[in-house]
Amino acid sequence: MKSGDRFTRGSKAVEALSKAGLLIAILAVVLYGSIANAAFFSTGNFLNVLTSMSIVGIVVVGMTFVLVVGGLADLSVPATIACGAILSLGLQPMIGPVPSFVVAVALAGAIGLLNGMLVGYFGVNPIIATLGVGTIGLGIVQAAVGGVIVYGTNPASAELVKGRLFGIPVVALIFAAIAIVGHFVLSRSFWGRWTLATGGNYSAAEASAVPVRAVKAGAFVITGLAAGISGGLLGLTLQSARPLVGTGYEFSAITAVVVGGVSIIGGFGSVPRAIAGLVFVQLLTNVMVLEGVRTPVQGFVLGTLIVCAVGMDAALRKRGGA
Repeated sequence: MKSGDRFTRGSKAVEALSKAGLLIAILAVVLYGSIANAAFFSTGNFLNVLTSMSIVGIVVVGMTFVLVVGGLADLSVPATIACGAILSLGLQPMIGPVPSFVVAVALAGAIGLLNGMLVGYFGVNPIIATLGVGTIGLGIVQAAVGGVIVYGTNPASAELVKGRLFGIPVVALIFAAIAIVGHFVLSRSFWGRWTLATGGNYSAAEASAVPVRAVKAGAFVITGLAAGISGGLLGLTLQSARPLVGTGYEFSAITAVVVGGVSIIGGFGSVPRAIAGLVFVQLLTNVMVLEGVRTPVQGFVLGTLIVCAVGMDAALRKRGGA
């Protein structure tokens, strides 16, 4: 009991230190960016960062569920985003912008469901399952549109998505709404408790009558829907979509979630922590872009962040289990 008490106190101390460290890191990036480049604090730059952060952030909310439940990662995200973007634009001439968006998100959800069934019910490795399903789904969509770049045909829908409400981009408001719902589900609902329990100790959760297979599958469905929404909004924003439009989004989302302190092994994490990680990563990336840092160097920096965050998580878990 005493050992458990020490572990509980230690976990709380580590969590507090993690939150404080991330906040300090965000403030440090903001301070450096404001000193190093005058454009950093401009309204235009802020809105660009907010818009791009929102598109990735929607995926981050979904990816948080996958990591917390112990699903490692969903590598079908780039393909699912591409499917969402291509269908939300390609179907516009036939059924209109709103039905096209709904169909795109529904198909993304179907991809997530297939991922979830393979991982949750058949025990397929999440990396293999999501990579394979994503490739197949993207191939089908590419064949449907002839493998070409798809362009939007409804300027009004583009203006709506790219518009602002009270000075805030509509995309950012959509992201905020999804983040609030995701936070409520993970922290305040029985499904969230089941998700944390499944990721923390699968066997114990199963013995406690938690529907672990359905919960694990559900995490991938949530990520699929999130990626579909993100892809649809991205397509409407750009008014064009190609098969590789979603490339890199899975890496950005995983980086944000892991840097935010969500355990890649499962059982611990929250949507606010993941979003804090997203803010840090997006601001850091923006500063590097403004400073002219080359893309390979940016990748090295973000990759180092992931390695450090995963290493810290593994070390803390090993210490806690001792």
